[in-house]
Amino acid sequence: MDHAGTIDAEALRQAVTESFDETISRLKDLVAIPGIAWPSFDPAPLNRSADAVAGLVRASGFEDVRILRCDKEDGTPGGPAVVARRPAAAGKPTVLLYAHHDVQPTGDLALWETDPFTAVERDGRLFGRGAADDKAGILAHVAAYSAVTRVLGDELGLGVTFFFEGEEEAGSPTFRTFLETHRELLRADVIVVADSSNWKVGIPALTTSLRGLVDGTIEVKVLDHAVHSGMFGGPVLDAPTLLSRLIATLHDADGSVAIEGLVSRDDVTVDLTEEEYRADASVLDGVKLAGTGSIASRMWTKPALSIIGFDAPAVDVASNTLLPRARAKFSLRLAPGQDPAAAMEAVRKHVEANAPFGAQVVFTPGESGNSFLTDTASKAAGVAMWALGEAWGVPAVEMGIGGSIPFIADLTELYPDVQILVTGVEDPDSRAHSANESLHLGDFRNAIIAEALLLARLNEEGAL
Repeated sequence: MDHAGTIDAEALRQAVTESFDETISRLKDLVAIPGIAWPSFDPAPLNRSADAVAGLVRASGFEDVRILRCDKEDGTPGGPAVVARRPAAAGKPTVLLYAHHDVQPTGDLALWETDPFTAVERDGRLFGRGAADDKAGILAHVAAYSAVTRVLGDELGLGVTFFFEGEEEAGSPTFRTFLETHRELLRADVIVVADSSNWKVGIPALTTSLRGLVDGTIEVKVLDHAVHSGMFGGPVLDAPTLLSRLIATLHDADGSVAIEGLVSRDDVTVDLTEEEYRADASVLDGVKLAGTGSIASRMWTKPALSIIGFDAPAVDVASNTLLPRARAKFSLRLAPGQDPAAAMEAVRKHVEANAPFGAQVVFTPGESGNSFLTDTASKAAGVAMWALGEAWGVPAVEMGIGGSIPFIADLTELYPDVQILVTGVEDPDSRAHSANESLHLGDFRNAIIAEALLLARLNEEGAL
């Protein structure tokens, strides 16, 4: 297949470049709005964020622009999503362009080198909360669409739908309901999810696999109530100690997940060196890496389990007491192809079978999400790989992501014939969710060019 078709790649590149300063200005304006969808935060900034995004979409030429939301299970309103639709001409496909406008909280402000909600350019990067994750995804979609409309004019018959979610960082609690409510409005032949990363600065990637996820809590009980550690300590071990012993059974001696029945593969075709991983993950000198196989497979196609919370008294208020119970929260990333329900059951069986010293163990399942694998043989994937390589001037790579985007499973279930492309504007140093989040401006421009090329090619007969 001729992925280039007859499109004028240079004209698209020039259109993106000419408006790039304006694109950055608009991105800075969005970064200034602290729209956080967590229930504990004021919803007013999130609503302002939706209004601002809707304004950007209207300015790009869309007439049918809506701000929609669905209620959560408890009856409270979900985050505001911005949806805009341009119908396809007869015989043309429709592409849905997804990103999200809500952001993570800032965390400890003392860790930020600049105000998180004032976008600052420095050393070729734009710093600020949401600058990369995922307001840049919104601007990439809008700028690419605008460039294509300027270059193609009346020749653009491609159907285009913008779907900019407003609660992704809060776990997308109404996503499934939203899809079911607006199923026809969001129907498309190709979906581009701009919420991932590139391989590294200067090398683009199409994300072809995402790990699934299950989480939950493990509680250990040993006493009916707390007792004096001097009077009763010795014959019985406290709950934090026993919970720690139980947690230690979750990995084997080399750090691999030791839970039986989990899918694990080592078939990744690209790899990170240990030095690159250590630098990207800020691993301290002397810390030995865990697991076996390639670094990339440990990140993308093997399970990874972390303890992300631990309930015990803080050191500053600790007393000489044998604690009767302790609780921890685990997060288990699943290899592509793993059934989340089977994985959750495997964790339950493991912790109950490894209860230390006969302690009572209470396992409480939490959230779960499916993994994702791209059909790399699809026509849309081929066009995307070509567009990425054309925009950057180097071949694109297929990569996995160790994280999870559970709502993609909802998309594939409701639209089984859709071709899903997971792209992104981030790089290993973007620090999404962390302090000093940033966007590499050169790669951002290339991402817009790549999407403009993709849209222009999908507009041509025979591209799909």
